[in-house]
Amino acid sequence: MSEKILMIETSTECCSVAVCDGPRIVASRIDETPRQQSAMLVPYIVDVLQEAGFRGEDLDAVAVSEGPGSYTGLRVGVSTAKGYCFGAGKPLLGIDTLQILAQQAEGSFDRIVAMIDARRMEVYAAVFDGTCRKTGPTQAVILDGDSFREELEAGTVLFIGTGVQKFQAVCNHPNASFRECPPLATAMLSPALAALQKKEFKDIAYFEPFYLKEFVAGVSKHSVL
Repeated sequence: MSEKILMIETSTECCSVAVCDGPRIVASRIDETPRQQSAMLVPYIVDVLQEAGFRGEDLDAVAVSEGPGSYTGLRVGVSTAKGYCFGAGKPLLGIDTLQILAQQAEGSFDRIVAMIDARRMEVYAAVFDGTCRKTGPTQAVILDGDSFREELEAGTVLFIGTGVQKFQAVCNHPNASFRECPPLATAMLSPALAALQKKEFKDIAYFEPFYLKEFVAGVSKHSVL
């Protein structure tokens, strides 16, 4: 039987929802209008379930982007996902937001650096190999021209996410490529299926988003992952 997962992504200003039937996305919605997650999320959930022909009881799990990202966006997504899981009696999956971005990489690269915009020249970032396997911790990085120098000297690197424009302005390394985009619910498919198969369920009562706020103030501007 194919796994059916409702996937919710609201970690940035974008609001996106998708539902899968096994390895296939069968319905999705996206709205990039700022500050519309609270208004659009529930209607989008209703829409994708109706389009897929699924009822709440048909789902095997609900997956939500767990951060890092926008405080408000993450709260909206996680609280909605938890409420749905409580009401429908379904397990909750938390998916790393930067992993979602890495899944959106197109092309062949030695490394992928996923980055979410923070304040000023800061981003929340993590490094992945060319197969989207995370190779270091999620950190807050203050960007300058020397950021990610080790990765860039070692081979080609794709920088992807909502913080890319900041780094592109200060990085002129020939091994760097850039793709500015928000994380999308459709890109949660592979990690959500893997988490479901491993039964990596979150405690619905106590699960909280990963804000990373405590790491922002003390990180050196020369930090690399």
